[in-house]
Amino acid sequence: MPKQNIEQNIYIEARYDHTLFGQGTPILGLTSLFDEMQKQGYSIAQILDGTGIAHDALTSATTTISQYQKLKLFQNIQSLSKDPLIGLRAGQKQKLSDFGVYGYALYSSRNFQQAVELGIRHIKLASPVLQKSFYIQNDAAIFEAKEIIALGHLLPLICEFWFSSMQTLIQCVLEAPFQAKRLLLPYPAPEYADEYQKVFGCVVEFDAEVMQWHFDLAWLDAPCPNANPITADMCQSFCERMLGDENDEESELIKTIRLIFLDSVGNFPTAQQMADQLHLSKRTLYRRLADLNVSYQDILDSTRTRLADEYLAATTLSMDEIAERLGFSDTSNFRKAYRHWTGNSPNQHRKKFA
Repeated sequence: MPKQNIEQNIYIEARYDHTLFGQGTPILGLTSLFDEMQKQGYSIAQILDGTGIAHDALTSATTTISQYQKLKLFQNIQSLSKDPLIGLRAGQKQKLSDFGVYGYALYSSRNFQQAVELGIRHIKLASPVLQKSFYIQNDAAIFEAKEIIALGHLLPLICEFWFSSMQTLIQCVLEAPFQAKRLLLPYPAPEYADEYQKVFGCVVEFDAEVMQWHFDLAWLDAPCPNANPITADMCQSFCERMLGDENDEESELIKTIRLIFLDSVGNFPTAQQMADQLHLSKRTLYRRLADLNVSYQDILDSTRTRLADEYLAATTLSMDEIAERLGFSDTSNFRKAYRHWTGNSPNQHRKKFA
């Protein structure tokens, strides 16, 4: 198969719950994190606190979790863990089976290039919280992560776990050590930066302007020892069914803003507060949204509309309670706003589902 550019971007999904923003993704690739936290003496209940993830969901093949829940889980791990290296340690202890059918789909691919193509196409099943792409440039094959805004202090932990997990998964697929060329990370070197060299065995550059993982093109031709076209096809079909229909047309910036809104229900941040959280100036935030032909108020209003529709259709909350949750101090203002958004009154919408 000739080498070719692969430009399949996988976008972060700003989801609050399954009913509001469709299905989440399966709980795959997180087992080792739970194991490491339990070794430190933490219970599953402590690790899952505030995530909305039920204990029995960890052993269910049908349970999915949202992007919001993943981020909350990483927040818990970062605040609880006594080990600053937990991300790197957990990633190195991943097993092929931790990635379910996704892992076996890569495992049975013909060669590493086919595994990469399939892996990027279904990357959501590997539980990342970053937008990923893969492409070939000059003499290097490059994994790149984009739109890292809003991860803030979680970024190092997420990168350490995800990159070390992928290193482990690749070595399982190839049944051989994997040697990258460079790892570029857009955050300052931590105190334990030397551990990165031990884990990845390549040049690691901190405070970079991009997040990229470079490796030699020759790796793409590396055969997968357990290649099986029938198994690969079956696993790929299953991965596609697991993901279902995706709508990735919205900009990553818009999705990230929605995520923050949905994590702040009842007390939505102002544009200045949002800009501060995204590490942007207010002017830059407005300019980037203008480039997308949308305003900050548009995103807030559409998010409020979705929430209002859900509250009216699926709950027995009073109009006063709904108004308060949507940040309105006066119920009459909520009624006027809802009619402006949808052309109907809140009562009319609720009657449809009575």
